Amino acid sequence: MTPGISSAMSMARMLRIRWNQKGENMDQPKVFLYALSTCGHCRNTKKLLDANNVQYEFVDVDLLPKDEMSRVLDEVRKVNPQTAFPTLLIGDKVIIGYRETEILEALGL
Repeated sequence: MTPGISSAMSMARMLRIRWNQKGENMDQPKVFLYALSTCGHCRNTKKLLDANNVQYEFVDVDLLPKDEMSRVLDEVRKVNPQTAFPTLLIGDKVIIGYRETEILEALGL
């Protein structure tokens, strides 16, 4: 699903990219976090990823415009039918909730 130009610009405002200290990590699987700006478990997940210098992208779903929020929630439902947050994708693995040990194992840390 590729959003239109105006949609992509709005998404870019909500999407933040975190890089490891070297700015790259070829061995790391792609990591994407669906979060809520008001969610403590989501904040803890971001802190864990940052503390381990994990390169990741995330979107705070609740800060998106209504039409984009609906589209992104549909994406979340494909991997997490309960639409619980945080929903973390590490390669092909889906981790729902803040599960530190499971996250670190999926990252190979």
